Amino acid sequence: MADPSTYPAPDALLTVDGLSLRVRASARRKRFALTVETDATLTLHTPAGRSMAEAEQFVRAHRDWLLTKRRERERTRPLSPVKRLVDGEVFRYLGRTYRLAVSGEERTGGGVRLIAGRLVMGPDLAADSQAGRAALVDWYCRAGRNWTGQRLQPWAARMGVTEPELDVRDLGDRWGSYQPPQAGAGARGLMSLGWPLFQLPMHLIDYVIAHELAHVKVPKHREDFWRLLRTALPEYEERRADLDELGRRLWMGDVR
Repeated sequence: MADPSTYPAPDALLTVDGLSLRVRASARRKRFALTVETDATLTLHTPAGRSMAEAEQFVRAHRDWLLTKRRERERTRPLSPVKRLVDGEVFRYLGRTYRLAVSGEERTGGGVRLIAGRLVMGPDLAADSQAGRAALVDWYCRAGRNWTGQRLQPWAARMGVTEPELDVRDLGDRWGSYQPPQAGAGARGLMSLGWPLFQLPMHLIDYVIAHELAHVKVPKHREDFWRLLRTALPEYEERRADLDELGRRLWMGDVR
């Protein structure tokens, strides 16, 4: 058992009144802090050398906050499925369901293609989970770029902004981002969209496009940002709520 007069080693577990917390100690930290992680686990950040009694007192003082935030995290925790690269596995694109077909006619060089309502990949890709995953992600990136390329200009005109360059790639847990023009790189910024976004219905992808285009004029989520977004998309709050709910159920790339 740890010395009760000193704080436990980094990555130790601390239990306070039924709450289990992972401990992260740092010599650079000046104050205690708490975080509720995306998986609803709890972390206590502590300065090095502080006593166990101080840590427990801090946790107890913030117990109600921790319980509230943990309930919020559990309610919005990702429910991302794990996919198998086998015949009949379900994938979504633009809100519609497509089944995977493993075909001997598709070889490694062919990647993944949408043929007659099925996503088709070769048996060599299906047998290698990481190569198969990479091929599917690449297909979503290509399909997403092609689809968005038809939507971007009308939305930019509607919002009165310069149409940015477009990229679709892995953005982690973000749906989109906007990078302003860089010095010497022309007058257009870069809008990036996360590939999992293209599993959603079209109207929710449009919400993300409009959201990122609003950043062309307003860098942060200030009042004028939401005003611009509301002008272009009056029902944006409803769409944002739908994105939060459906988004946590998307396939994010896990395969087995």
